Amino acid sequence: MSEEIIEVSEKVAMESGGAVPIIITQPDHKFELDDEALERLLLQDDIKDRTVVVVSVAGAFRKGKSFILDFFLRYMNFKYASEDVIADDADFDWMGKDDQPLEGFSWRGGSERDTTGILMWSKIFLTTLKSGEKVAIILLDTQGTFDSESTVRDCATVFALSTMISSIQIYNLSQNIQEDDLQHLQLFTEYGRLALADSGKKPFQKLQFLVRDWSFPYEAEYGEVGGQKILDKRLQISKNQHPELQSIRKHIRSCFTDINCFLMPHPGLRVATNPHFDGRLTEIEDEFKNCLRKLVPLLLAPENLIVKEINGHKVKAKELLQYFQSYILVYSGDELPEPKSMLVATAEANNLSAVAAAKETYHTLMENVCGGAKPYLNSAHLETEHYRIKATAIDQFSKKRKMGGEEFSETYKIKLESDMDDLYLQFKLHNESKNIFKAARTPAVFFAIAVTFYVLSGIFGLFGLYTLANLCNLIMGIALITLITWSYVRYSGEMIEFGERIDTLATLLWETIMKPTYESVLQKSVEHAVVNSTVPTLARTISLNGKLKAS
Repeated sequence: MSEEIIEVSEKVAMESGGAVPIIITQPDHKFELDDEALERLLLQDDIKDRTVVVVSVAGAFRKGKSFILDFFLRYMNFKYASEDVIADDADFDWMGKDDQPLEGFSWRGGSERDTTGILMWSKIFLTTLKSGEKVAIILLDTQGTFDSESTVRDCATVFALSTMISSIQIYNLSQNIQEDDLQHLQLFTEYGRLALADSGKKPFQKLQFLVRDWSFPYEAEYGEVGGQKILDKRLQISKNQHPELQSIRKHIRSCFTDINCFLMPHPGLRVATNPHFDGRLTEIEDEFKNCLRKLVPLLLAPENLIVKEINGHKVKAKELLQYFQSYILVYSGDELPEPKSMLVATAEANNLSAVAAAKETYHTLMENVCGGAKPYLNSAHLETEHYRIKATAIDQFSKKRKMGGEEFSETYKIKLESDMDDLYLQFKLHNESKNIFKAARTPAVFFAIAVTFYVLSGIFGLFGLYTLANLCNLIMGIALITLITWSYVRYSGEMIEFGERIDTLATLLWETIMKPTYESVLQKSVEHAVVNSTVPTLARTISLNGKLKAS
């Protein structure tokens, strides 16, 4: 009963929404993936086969990441409350009522960090875009970097994981874009250079610089236009720059498909200094609210959503799970991984997702051929179907875009073939179990033995051969006891191993004694019938020939 209550409460939590830790920070500064929590979220029936839009916010601690994400949630709850995209309504403000507290991801004022690890919002928003594509929108909140409890490696790991997973990475900065902010992207620029050389495609999609508390609106106005002006200045390459600084700027542009910047004003002194501030709009400056109304749709409006892609392939929710698992292995060591290791992890996850998709195709098509609802299929026909469907699945695997090159993918192709052969054996056994004659082989064999030795016992007794008659009675009794035991095993489900041994013995008796004897008797009967039918035919032929000659 308690398990049912837990399942119901989890379902309610997912529908209403809540922050779920999916990557957890350990006391030894290592990171652990909560596979069970992630599977519950990503493998839901209405989500697992949808392509995903992953929006993540990363940056320094205590700079309002969770605060801004909760306004994202307000927009999402309004815009994507149902499958259909809601049209903009000029009379309705998605930001809600002025006296409504801000709820969602945990946030608070003060100087100490609040978020640890990486959190995923449990309510995954579903929508069908105007193009007809069904997508699942995922929001991620990340641990703030550069606090007093985190190492440099911790900060780089969280930032790296969120960037690798997201399709829209929001880089939350305070007051300005500084050189050290660009330096934090260096790990990705090296990875991007390798990925670009491997596949010819930019590895990351949208990088959105979000500059908070911008204090120089006379240099660049708040919003997207002013942000682009500042971004162009910061990414500008000049002759006087050090070669390393030039290289970072070149590679940043080559890593991301789209790079933008948005300048936000300060939300107001009442927000910054009031310890009891709970997010009510009445206490936030109008200028900040106006910028929010522009920023959030700029990222989350249906026409601006960006589906997660890796190597040109759109990632589904069930595939995203594989990428999480592969990346956490790379980042679970004591040192930051080399860019090459990150590339290998991506290629591995990429190939494993291709293997999983091909296996699913094989399983689905084989279910249509010989699944539980299908009747028994001839063994030869089943084998033919296996080879046909296997070829279809391998062709699907080969056509899917993968990273790592042909030699790297060949290993996964071999694994796919092996997995499909194992699945085929399971389908074959399941199909054989539907053969009513084979299913009845064991009782038929022991019943036949009992009847045969019962008759022989009577014959031997008739001629006074009581020793042989008693031996036949003993064998008949053993056969009946074995038959009764087998029936009990089948009915009760107990002593399964003993039941399997009885089946094996019955098969052995059938294959080595009863079947050869049956076939031998049948063959002699056929030969006898042919001989008996041939003699009169020859006589008639001779007689007919004699009459023809006489005439």
